[in-house]
Amino acid sequence: MTATSPATPPSFKIGNEKLIKVLPNASNKLLSLLSKQGRAENGALRVAVVGGGCSGLQYKMDLVDGPANRDIMVITNDVRVVIDPKSALFVTGSELDYSDDLQQGGFKVKNPNAVVTCSCGESFAA
Repeated sequence: MTATSPATPPSFKIGNEKLIKVLPNASNKLLSLLSKQGRAENGALRVAVVGGGCSGLQYKMDLVDGPANRDIMVITNDVRVVIDPKSALFVTGSELDYSDDLQQGGFKVKNPNAVVTCSCGESFAA
């Protein structure tokens, strides 16, 4: 019988709001969603930039249990945001907001690095 060693915690860096800032409306919505999923204690919002959309790049957001290896974690307005190093190059200086408007609602990223955005607001080019 062999003893199993405890899982090694992920190795991640701590960033600040110069990377990404969550505005109050988005913070309230995210904290509510994390709580509903039972992740209020350690859960986080993962923000990634992936290829796609009509402008070439788009945001992918998921609620996760916490940071993974090599992630950068930013705590902003009581929300933990985790970003992989490659995506961090594209989102530096961004702000995440939320609106419950019926037609244009949802999470929106205001990204100063985006040189082109599409009319739907879902993708960008940097």
